[in-house]
Amino acid sequence: MNRIHYSHCPVCNSTNIDPLLKVKDHSVSKEEYVVWQCRDCTLRFTQDVPDEDSIGPYYASPDYISHSNTSKGLLNQLYQNVRRLTLAQKANLVERYTRKKGSLLDIGAGIGAFLSAMKQRGWEARGIEPDEGARTNAKELFGLTLQEPSLLFEADGRRYDAITLWHVLEHVHQLHPYVARLKERLAEGGKIFIAVPNYTSADAAAYRNYWAAYDVPRHLYHFSPQSISVLMNAHGLRVIEKKPMWFDSFYISLLSSKYHRGRTSWLGAGLNGLRSNLAALVNRDRCSSLIYIVEKAS
Repeated sequence: MNRIHYSHCPVCNSTNIDPLLKVKDHSVSKEEYVVWQCRDCTLRFTQDVPDEDSIGPYYASPDYISHSNTSKGLLNQLYQNVRRLTLAQKANLVERYTRKKGSLLDIGAGIGAFLSAMKQRGWEARGIEPDEGARTNAKELFGLTLQEPSLLFEADGRRYDAITLWHVLEHVHQLHPYVARLKERLAEGGKIFIAVPNYTSADAAAYRNYWAAYDVPRHLYHFSPQSISVLMNAHGLRVIEKKPMWFDSFYISLLSSKYHRGRTSWLGAGLNGLRSNLAALVNRDRCSSLIYIVEKAS
């Protein structure tokens, strides 16, 4: 297996980087990884991750819900119920910042739930999903034919009014080429919607190395609002708005409590999720996960 050892920050290329904490892969391998931090742009990143050709087996878990659509267990059932609500919220957000109907590219489409919702609203929507199992599930569940990641880099000249990445950017090995290509694929007046976990949240501080949104080694990068802005600015893009994802603090806290205690602490995790959201009411940049709305810089 080939691993990637960073000598520079993956976002700003600074050498001002240091090891910060050890985090265990609780989902698949049970291996430990060291999360480093850049003192310049504040990005955190997983050191010595498997490269793009080696990472596949680390997604091979029946509990990886975005690929398997499992409803096994109370926590996954709650996730499914919340997802039905957030699909409508995401669709409304896209239409509010772009147009009522247009062209959309959903990257990391998973089983295709969001893509299906947008198609039902009349959007010309295409989806990219690297996982073969998830593509199969999308076909069986929604009748969708999702494309492999190479579609993004094809020279077909297509431009999109909306490009969505719901908890995807933290998984992308070729980070800068990917963001550059997103800009090229954006139609005039179009917007990119990027949802990622936020390690500056209060729930991340509460659970530290047990914080489930580190999700090593699948999450290569752990973004702060500052590091997202630095990354976008490097490619002639700018963040115009940040939207909280209020449910994420509860789901992540429940999962984190399980990693920490060996069982889900429903009351304690619920309180931590609530505290995190209360902190984010005062300062939106502290929400457990954020949606960044991005456009081309003028």
